[in-house]
Amino acid sequence: MAGLRAWVTIYLKGVAMGSADAVPGVSGGTIALIVGVYERLVAAITAATPSRLRRILAGLRSGGRDDALTAVRELDAGFLLALGAGIATAVVAVLSGVDYLLTTRPVATYGFFFGLIAASAGVLLADVDLATPTRKAAAVGGFALAFLASGFASAAVASSLPVVAVAGAVAVSAMILPGISGSLLLIVLGQYDYMAGTVGRFVDGAIAFALGRGTDGIVETAPVVAAFCAGGVVGLVTIAHAVRYALARARAATMAFLVSLVVGALRAPLAETTAVLAESGESWRAAAPRFALAALAGAGLVVVLNRYSAAIEY
Repeated sequence: MAGLRAWVTIYLKGVAMGSADAVPGVSGGTIALIVGVYERLVAAITAATPSRLRRILAGLRSGGRDDALTAVRELDAGFLLALGAGIATAVVAVLSGVDYLLTTRPVATYGFFFGLIAASAGVLLADVDLATPTRKAAAVGGFALAFLASGFASAAVASSLPVVAVAGAVAVSAMILPGISGSLLLIVLGQYDYMAGTVGRFVDGAIAFALGRGTDGIVETAPVVAAFCAGGVVGLVTIAHAVRYALARARAATMAFLVSLVVGALRAPLAETTAVLAESGESWRAAAPRFALAALAGAGLVVVLNRYSAAIEY
């Protein structure tokens, strides 16, 4: 029973991380720090080396099973599966809810995202050191990249399977970076609305299938979901390692680049709101109060989370 409670606890911590990372501006990495699994998560991810993965695959043959089981334990696979299941559960649930809100309350939803991102940027900027030309160049580069990429409404960005896979790789690898939100990077890449809608339709299709109403919804969305998940796996074992290498070699410049991405991404919810208002015919003056109130709520959420994580050494 104690063992079951431990796995359920890890699962629930994954739910907390996934709930945070599905919302732009709130970092799953920060939640991992708060709930005490960050170091174990990083250790497990970086343990996924090519040689260890080959040892696990070799377990398909009877002669390599003992060594494969040893490799699985070295990888802390049980922890990753329990945590990953919690993250996946929360991401699906939150994105389904966000898809509904983007359809019914788009201005307030984007305002909430703006507040989340702005407050996150304010918190993170305190830790950025721009004392050298290299760090300043990294900051300018990160801001310019996010600002330019965020200038397009997500509906205007092509969402082919390769693009979705790349988005998955970038978003999921960001989960191990405290303060950097994977969903925020999806907004920068113009894929957040698309993935929220796809996940919502996938869930509806799964429910319809369970009720015996056909497989159309699953068949339509499963390739996109699979491409995103496959990209996420690749991101964890490649991009995450690259980012950690950059942090080890040039932490200040890397953090300046990453935090500047957050600042530049403030343009994204404004661009999305402008596109929504242009389609509906409503003016910014009429929509501004709803946008501002939601932004204050989003900023307040980040301030509360930051108070709980302020004493944690990143």
